[in-house]
Amino acid sequence: MPSEMIGGRNAVNEALRSGKTIDKLFVQDGCEDGPVRSILAKARKNDAVIRFVPRERLDQLAGGLNHQGVLAQVAAYGYASLEDILDVAAGKGEPPFLILLDEIEDPHNLGAIIRTANLAGAHGVVIPARRSAGLTAVAAKTSAGALNYTPVAKVANLSRTIDELKTRGIWFVCADMDGEPMYSVDMRGPVGLVIGNEGKGVSRLVREKCDFTASIPVRGEIDSLNASVAAGVLCYEVLRQRFGYGK
Repeated sequence: MPSEMIGGRNAVNEALRSGKTIDKLFVQDGCEDGPVRSILAKARKNDAVIRFVPRERLDQLAGGLNHQGVLAQVAAYGYASLEDILDVAAGKGEPPFLILLDEIEDPHNLGAIIRTANLAGAHGVVIPARRSAGLTAVAAKTSAGALNYTPVAKVANLSRTIDELKTRGIWFVCADMDGEPMYSVDMRGPVGLVIGNEGKGVSRLVREKCDFTASIPVRGEIDSLNASVAAGVLCYEVLRQRFGYGK
C-alpha cells in the first residue's frame, strides 16, 4: 500500500478534518450512506478530486486494506496559492517565471520538473486539479528536495488561470514542436512556460490562450522529447536569456 493512501471511513474523515491535503478521493460505486456523504461534503469543500469506482478497482488500489468503500490519496506536501508564487518572485526582485503543466500524469515527470524548476530559478509550478499527477510521495522523492523550496499551486482550470495571470502582466509560452525556435522567443520578462501532457502535448484550449509557441530544435529521427526533458531544455533557455549566459 503506497504511503500516501489512507483507507477506511474513520481514517479518511480524520484526515479531512485535520486539514491534510487530499488529492483524490476514491469511493465505491453506490456507496453513499450518511457517513460517506459526510466525507464527500468535506472532500468537495477542500477541492479534492472525487472518483466513483467499482469495488474491484477500489480493492486493487487499497492493496488488501479494509477500505470500507472509501480510499484517499494524500499529498506528501501542501499546495501553495498563485499569490504565494508571485510573492516569491517579488521577494527576489525578479519578473515572475512560472511553469504550468497541462495534464502531466506521471509523478516521476512532475517531480523531475519541480527539481529542474528550482535549479533554473523558476518561482513556482502550477498544475490542474484534474487529470494530473499530484504531490505524491513518488513526486516528492523525484524532486530531490526541491519541493521544500519551490511552491506548487493546484488550480481548478488552467485556461482561466492563464487569463488571470495575464492581468498581472505575465506572457505565456507554449512548448510545441511546430512553434518558433525557442532562441527567437523573448522570454526575459514575466513569463509562464506551458508544458503539455506526455502523449497529447498542450491541449488546444490552453494552447490558444498562450501568446507564443516555442519549439526545441532537434536533429534526430524522432520528433519529441520526454516532457520533463523538454521542460528542462526550455527552462534553461529562459535562464540563459534572463542572465545573458552564452553571450
